[in-house]
Amino acid sequence: MQPAESDVAELEARLARYPADRYPAQHATAAFHLGAVHLQQARVAEALTALSVAHDSFARIGMRLEQAKAQMMQGVALRSAGRDEQARSAFETAIELFAELGSPLEEAAATYNLGLVVRDLADAVESGQAFARAHELFAQNGQLAQAGAAAREYATSLLTQGSLDAARPMLELAYELAMKVGDAPGLGGAANALGLLHLAQDDPAAATRSFLDAIGAHPRSLRPAEYAMGKANLALARERAGDVADARLAALQAIGTPGADAPVIEQARQLLARVGPGTGDELSTVLAAQPTERWAPIVRDEVLRWVDAEPPVRSAAARGWIAGQLGSAGRAHDLAETLLGVVLELPPAAYEEVIAAVLRAVAELPEDDAEQFRAGIRSGMARYPIPQWQRMSASFERAAAEFGAPTGWS
Repeated sequence: MQPAESDVAELEARLARYPADRYPAQHATAAFHLGAVHLQQARVAEALTALSVAHDSFARIGMRLEQAKAQMMQGVALRSAGRDEQARSAFETAIELFAELGSPLEEAAATYNLGLVVRDLADAVESGQAFARAHELFAQNGQLAQAGAAAREYATSLLTQGSLDAARPMLELAYELAMKVGDAPGLGGAANALGLLHLAQDDPAAATRSFLDAIGAHPRSLRPAEYAMGKANLALARERAGDVADARLAALQAIGTPGADAPVIEQARQLLARVGPGTGDELSTVLAAQPTERWAPIVRDEVLRWVDAEPPVRSAAARGWIAGQLGSAGRAHDLAETLLGVVLELPPAAYEEVIAAVLRAVAELPEDDAEQFRAGIRSGMARYPIPQWQRMSASFERAAAEFGAPTGWS
């Protein structure tokens, strides 16, 4: 939970209640917590002021552990302010203090943060050394999630230096530790880095498996930026393997993810430019190479792209689906069942939008094709329980009447 403004007011009141000359420890502690709250709310200047008060107050009264913690928090605030050299100095001082005091977990945290700021300063060698030391300290003290994160960052530094063989065991360790402690973001980060390593070693099959793991660990609704990155990287692996339809589909899904970072979008667009214009039926091509039990997650990712797309893009995607279903006579009913199952999962507004896009596209078809598509949808509906079947048939009939498409969906 993010701190509220009331937290700031309460801490400021506590500072006033405990003046530094009479209650130095209480005053310093309130200043430290006030600095942390300001930092969480991105008020970096205010955070630095409060943390400076806390640091100096703790130093005056000999509370060295608390002084070191305030020093480390100052480093975090300085890094947030873009003052990397000062942040580096703050972390180095904190590390020395924690080491003298025999506080290995705090030393590990400060060392990890030093690795981050040194990486910002483009020193891959020193950042790697810091992450390696942080990993060692975390692991020695049983902090497996933090040890995995440090191992992942150490491996990333090794990758930057071109040390692929040295990076691989560290990434595999980071993956295993994240899996062991149930750290989904950490697992996704390790899997993504492993995928990049496999690509660098020209193993697109292994890269594909790793990127699929990364995508699975980063749900689109919870961590869209990481999901989009995984999709864009998966597109690279698919392209390297010669699977052009898969590559195009993954790239389109990366671009179509709200919250995708600009470099990720640009990477995906460059791939689309390389592989050339698509046919619009990439999804059907991808599904044709997969057993039916694997269809649902593939279709789900694509339908979610339709939902977030502009109407023309959604309509084009619907036309591509219809063409694919019409061209897959032996699997048309299975395709329809899969599509309907995914659509049923959508919130009401998105559910209606997808059905409307399909019906608009059906309205453009010759009657024979429209009836063939309707037959597939009717067969798919019939595989669902009666309440769901009734809901879907009513929705299709209503949309057909609205958009001038043939009726007869029930």
